[in-house]
Amino acid sequence: MEILIKIITLLLLVGLITTPILLLIGLKKLNIKNKFLYYLFFGILITSVLTFTIGWWSDASNQILLNHYGYDYDAMNDIERFKNVSEQNMNRVKTLEITMMGIGWPLKAIMAYIFYSPYLLIVYLINYFIKKKKLTIRQQNISE
Repeated sequence: MEILIKIITLLLLVGLITTPILLLIGLKKLNIKNKFLYYLFFGILITSVLTFTIGWWSDASNQILLNHYGYDYDAMNDIERFKNVSEQNMNRVKTLEITMMGIGWPLKAIMAYIFYSPYLLIVYLINYFIKKKKLTIRQQNISE
């Protein structure tokens, strides 16, 4: 169960990292004006959905794992909550329980997106400078 959750999390993270690159490739094929505005609009829209999905998934996957290990959410005290948890999984369950406390997943997703959003601009700038460099190299080759 834990492997499946890790795979889904990894796929979501890879999607979050590759989305700006795939968006640039798609916009290049469309041949439209104001590519930056389209890139920014669709980039913010798609990556914010992915970020919120990752935030929700981190919380939901912890709940799935806790249920899988035998944790009881409806219990009134710790003895009843951990009654069905085996000794070998006790540390893992306590760690998962602690990670679920604190701020909720929407606030975590918003904070994560604030740190992620400059990545959109960095990818665009890297793409811009690579295109500019290729263009100057072509012009130098043509002039020679």
